[in-house]
Amino acid sequence: MKDDLKLFCGNSNRPLAEKISAYLKIPLSRATVGRFSDGEVSVKIGENVRGADIFIIQSTHAPAEHLLELLIMLDAAKRASARRVTAVIPYFGYARQDRKDQPRVPITAKLVANLLSISGANRVLTMDLHASQIQGFFDIPLDHLLAAPVFIRHVQRRKLSNLVLVAPDPGSIPITRHFAQKLKTSLAFIDKRRPEADKIEVMNVIGKVDGKNIIIQDDMINTASTLTKGAQALSERGSKEIFAYCTHPVLSGPAIENVANSPITKVIVTDTIPLRTEAKNGDFEVVSVAELFGEAIRRIHQEESVTSLFD
Repeated sequence: MKDDLKLFCGNSNRPLAEKISAYLKIPLSRATVGRFSDGEVSVKIGENVRGADIFIIQSTHAPAEHLLELLIMLDAAKRASARRVTAVIPYFGYARQDRKDQPRVPITAKLVANLLSISGANRVLTMDLHASQIQGFFDIPLDHLLAAPVFIRHVQRRKLSNLVLVAPDPGSIPITRHFAQKLKTSLAFIDKRRPEADKIEVMNVIGKVDGKNIIIQDDMINTASTLTKGAQALSERGSKEIFAYCTHPVLSGPAIENVANSPITKVIVTDTIPLRTEAKNGDFEVVSVAELFGEAIRRIHQEESVTSLFD
């Protein structure tokens, strides 16, 4: 591998960055990402990066300072004359406002895309965007990885039989269909409506789930209202064990309690966001996407195709 590849990370997810570093056998480069005495973000790159191919690893989950750290690190790398700067964003925050569906609301995902470009990102590498059309918000190259290959290997190791893959809403059907095709299982989905923001009412389950083991697949688990109410509807229709595979463990509000009080056997998540301490209770299991990101970084650096990693 060329000597000019350098890996940096902010404070949002250093454990994942260290795993990516170990996979690539390249140490994390030196950078100080701290705070001034008044609380403002302070960044200093601690080594020469002129002409280097830089990858900055930083998820942008709450608090908003994680996003600010990334923007300032991008600016620092650009002003230090890096040849190319790639923002590696395992979890792309602010993605749920991807369209103007009400009067006088922002399109925050587009705003963040603009900020990344202006700050100095030449390329973005991310995983399981909340809405695939966000890729079109960028005027720079974006590689969109899927956690499905990691999840599929996990399911295959469990050797579960009599499976049905369930999409938690119609919008999740394309990725869940891909998942089901790889596992050679049937597909069902949950028809729901949302009377108010963050309030879900499950209306119907479309597909045969009686007597089946269930896998619910989604891009994130936030308050877990969608997930747990869907699981309850599946249980009432005669499903056996229910497993949830959710890429990003946002876990806000009552999420952990909701899962604990649901018929879900286990929730499998990735390490795009560090798992909250309260969630390390047996209801959640973490699988790592470090090798997937590491391989994507290697291929981008060496100007090789990353298409096969999307499957």
